[in-house]
Amino acid sequence: MKQNHPSEYSRFLIIIVATCISFLMASTQGTPISIPVEPPKKIPYEIINTYPHPPCSFTQGLAYENGFLYEGTGQYGLSSLKKIKLETAEVLKEYRLPRHVFGEGITIFKNNIIQLTWLSHVGFVYDKESFRLLNTFRYQLLKEGWGLTTDGNNLIVSDGSPNIYFMDPESFSERKRLEVHDHLGPVYKINELEYVEGDIYANIWQIPRIIKIDLQTGIVTGTIDLSEIVPKNLRGHVDYVLNGIAYDPGGKRFFVTGKMWPQVFELKLLVSE
Repeated sequence: MKQNHPSEYSRFLIIIVATCISFLMASTQGTPISIPVEPPKKIPYEIINTYPHPPCSFTQGLAYENGFLYEGTGQYGLSSLKKIKLETAEVLKEYRLPRHVFGEGITIFKNNIIQLTWLSHVGFVYDKESFRLLNTFRYQLLKEGWGLTTDGNNLIVSDGSPNIYFMDPESFSERKRLEVHDHLGPVYKINELEYVEGDIYANIWQIPRIIKIDLQTGIVTGTIDLSEIVPKNLRGHVDYVLNGIAYDPGGKRFFVTGKMWPQVFELKLLVSE
């Protein structure tokens, strides 16, 4: 068998070591290292109940607390914030936004409700009980305002890009951002958001599917196919799509609906412990 000359072998080792050092230096300087990502698991579910939903609500954001739904709606001249009785769809409180803004995602943060707008780069802060407008704020970090939720410490926001942003709930400045991706790459059109026990569940705009996002890595770990609950007369519609996720931590149940849908669906996810 042919053997390398000692000097040739030394040069070979030097090349290997130099290559390894270059790779490590590049990784510490922000050059991405490809890490294999498994395809997200399909999460089955059971429809536990259905409730009426105001059929003229262009749903942009949904939240649940103490038996009531809170809903942010969109469209110029029709955008609003509503408190809705779950069982009957009776609107108990409503705040109409200015006609020149397009309402987007909402979340309940402590004693307040916070609402985004689409293109105006302005948000609204309301008193949760009275719906009195307490404050407005501006945000420039987002391309557009889409979805909104909270983990109790941060506001978590989407803008239709693969990024979700973590904002300070007092100054509304950016704390950090996370790119969402699955086994195929970055995930676009991330819309309505809901924080659930350390993960984010998100609508994908115009697709009847909810994804589950690991908040530590940004990896999509699960997907929920909701095509069967889309009203038959709205299937394939470009505007009246699935959009609205709320979670009841006490009952461990989800509420989902869509823009101009006549029903809210109560779901239980069938996941193994």
